[in-house]
Amino acid sequence: MQYLKQFILKYFETIIVIVTFIAAFVGTYWVKEVSLILNFYYLPVLMASYLLGRRKGILVAVLSIINVWIYVMVFPQLFFDGLTLWTKIIRLSSWMVFLFLASLIVGTLYDQTEHRIQDLKNAYIGIIEILAKYLESSDRYTKGHSVRVAELSMAIAIAMELPRAQVDNIRVAGLLHDIGKIEISADVLQKAAQLSNEERELMDTHSMKGGYILASVGNVLKEVVPIVIDHHKYFMDATDSNKRDIQELPLGARIVAVADVFDALTTDRPYRKGIPPRQALEEIEAKSRKQFDPGVVEAFKRVINERMGGADF
Repeated sequence: MQYLKQFILKYFETIIVIVTFIAAFVGTYWVKEVSLILNFYYLPVLMASYLLGRRKGILVAVLSIINVWIYVMVFPQLFFDGLTLWTKIIRLSSWMVFLFLASLIVGTLYDQTEHRIQDLKNAYIGIIEILAKYLESSDRYTKGHSVRVAELSMAIAIAMELPRAQVDNIRVAGLLHDIGKIEISADVLQKAAQLSNEERELMDTHSMKGGYILASVGNVLKEVVPIVIDHHKYFMDATDSNKRDIQELPLGARIVAVADVFDALTTDRPYRKGIPPRQALEEIEAKSRKQFDPGVVEAFKRVINERMGGADF
């Protein structure tokens, strides 16, 4: 059921367009008012162009035209009954031209808007990456940690075939997942020995502190805040009957959790040396279904195996 829900959410706009087109297709053979049939085809075409872009809009327009021409060839006596042949051709041709132009114009506007939005996203992600690098520049042990976590989180999200917007939010969350540490003492952050229980409890507050910091900027990062707050939540904790349901734990948080632990294990820290990537992968696999989401771990394994095969490690 959950996979069906995710599928519907992922392809919701496409499903709406397909259902509308099918309705127009069926109406072609059941509705006798020809002008009503032709005008109804504008709905799936405009929806496809507005929601999915120019290419999809033109595709739906072409399919609509093909379907109507098939109907005309099969039932020529029913289509524009009582009109001359040339009148029929002129009406059909004008409908085809306007349908195609509608898909082209609306789809082009969609593509241009998407391009501008993506430019803005790239700009703000770039600024956030600069901020993350600056915040970590004073600590040689965690320098570059957030950037690496962001890149690995993004790769996992792509491997899981998540929508582009969700991938971008997960990448930003990876860059900002430790921002709450700016409110924790540097002595604790850079301690060369294992933390005491009190220090560990203080360190564990950085996720919530980070959420508060990011929430203060308004709606710009509203999709990122839950990921930052929950990226240290255990998978088993979330599925426990006394805890909240696993589906309330953001998928982005489950992804960032894996990437965060992997980078922490494979890099040197004040109190220990980093371990080899293969050993870190095995440790994460051993904690699948306990600390980590098994679906995320599977995608993570594919990413790491591909990177190790490509000599990235």
